[in-house]
Amino acid sequence: MPFWDNARFACIVLVVLGHAIQRLIYDSDVALAVYLVVYAFHMPAFAIISGYFSKAGALGRRQMARVITDILLPYLIFETLWTLTKWLVEGQANPNPTQPSWTLWFLLALGIFRLVLPYLALLKWPVLWAAIVSVGVGYLPNVDSTLSLSRTLGLLFFFTLGWWLRERDVVARADLLGRRPWWLVTGAAGAIAVAGTIAWLFIDQWREMDLRAWLFYEDSYAALGGTQWWAGGVRILLIAIALLLSAAFFVLLPRSATWWTHFGQYTMYVYLLHSFVLYPFRESGVLRGLDPTWFWLPVVSVAAVLIALGLATKPVRTVFRPLVEPRWHWLFADPALAGAEGHRNDPTGSRRPASASDARARAAALHPDPRQNG
Repeated sequence: MPFWDNARFACIVLVVLGHAIQRLIYDSDVALAVYLVVYAFHMPAFAIISGYFSKAGALGRRQMARVITDILLPYLIFETLWTLTKWLVEGQANPNPTQPSWTLWFLLALGIFRLVLPYLALLKWPVLWAAIVSVGVGYLPNVDSTLSLSRTLGLLFFFTLGWWLRERDVVARADLLGRRPWWLVTGAAGAIAVAGTIAWLFIDQWREMDLRAWLFYEDSYAALGGTQWWAGGVRILLIAIALLLSAAFFVLLPRSATWWTHFGQYTMYVYLLHSFVLYPFRESGVLRGLDPTWFWLPVVSVAAVLIALGLATKPVRTVFRPLVEPRWHWLFADPALAGAEGHRNDPTGSRRPASASDARARAAALHPDPRQNG
C-alpha cells in the first residue's frame, strides 16, 4: 500500500523540519508556533506507523538478528560517531551509550517497544494499559532519559495503538484508506489550521508554561512545574491533541503512489543522517539574531524537504549503507543471519535491495543446515 510509504516519508520530513527550525524559534513567534504544531503530533504519528507494522508474537531467530542489525548496531555506530564529532568540534565528549545523542533515542525506543509489545498483547485491554503507562510514567521522577526510557514509555500508547489498529484490522474494515469525501479533507486541513492559529495566538502562554518541553514526553511532570496531582491530565490532553492532528495528517496524505513514495522505504537513512547535516547550523548560531518569519522560515522549511529527499537517494544509501544497515557476518554464531532481510513494511521503514550474497544468506537463514546444529 503506497499510503504507508507516503506517511513514513511525510513524517520524516516533519522530523527534519522540526530540527531545522529549532534555532529560529527564539526569534520568531511564527516559527515557534509551527514548531509546536509539528511536535504536537509528528513523533506520535511515527510511533503509530511503527506499531502498525510490528508483531506481538515471539521473535524468531531471523527477527532477533534484525533487532541487532537494524537497531542495536546502528545505535552503537552512530553514538560513537556523535561522540567523535563532539570531541572534534567542541573539544569535549562524554562517551555514554546509556544517554542517546540527539535523535538516537528513537532507535532505543523501537527496541524497547518490540520487547514490551508481546507482554502488552497478552493483556485484555492493551491500549488502555499502554495509556496508563504513558500517563503514569510522568509521575515518576526517577524514570529519566537513561536509555531514553521516559520518552519511550511516554510514547508507548501511540505505538501500541498502531499495533492494535493492525491487529483488529480496523483500517481495512472501516475503509479508512478509501476515498475521502471533501468534507473530511476540509475538516482535516481545518484542524491543523486551527491548531496553528491557537499556537500562534497564545504563544506567550505556551512559552511561559514551556509547552515545548511537555511535547517531548521526556521529563517528569514535577520537572516541568506540574507538581499538582492532576498534572497527568495535561499529558492526556496532549495525547488527545496528538491523535486528532495525526488523524488529520493521515487524511491529507495521498493514497496512491507518487514520485516520492519510494523514499518512504528509506526513512532510517534520513533519520540517522540529517542531524549531521544540521549540526553546523545548530551549533554555529548562524540562524540566530535574524528576522526569520518571512524569509528564513520558508527557506529553512524548503531546505528541510530537500535534505530529506537528498538523504533518501540511492547514492547516499550506497555510501552510508554499512553504517545505517550494518551486516556484520562475523558477529553472529550463524553468519547467515546477518544477511537476513525483512519485509519493506517493517517498523524501521527501510528495505535494503537484496544482492546475490544476501539472497544466499536469506535462504540459509530460512533453511539452516541441520549439520550445524549437531
